[in-house]
Amino acid sequence: MPSARKPVPEFKSEAEERTFWEEHDTADYLDWSRAEVTQFPNLKLSTSTISLRLPAQLLADLKRLANKRDVPYQSLLKVYLAERVAAESARALPNKPLRRSKSHSSSRRPTRFAKRGHSQSN
Repeated sequence: MPSARKPVPEFKSEAEERTFWEEHDTADYLDWSRAEVTQFPNLKLSTSTISLRLPAQLLADLKRLANKRDVPYQSLLKVYLAERVAAESARALPNKPLRRSKSHSSSRRPTRFAKRGHSQSN
């Protein structure tokens, strides 16, 4: 006789469901021996297209690194961004500006918030 499974609770949000499954073993709720492989041909990717201006040297460096790994540079950029966002989120730092790396700081332009006649470091 197979062991009784717990009923899967109703969730109010995807976030609530995600938290639940992070803390519970699915084997207590689902009989994976009866699982079937399925496909979702009409599933839409949840991505957004953006326009991003990068310093030419930074883009060249990114393309060089991507070429070494034999991956598209856009994919490598997404990985780098995801890793950095996850690391920053985990650190839970107060809102402090990030320092720019010296290798790519030559293309730095004043922001529209900088006062005239003042450098950005003030």
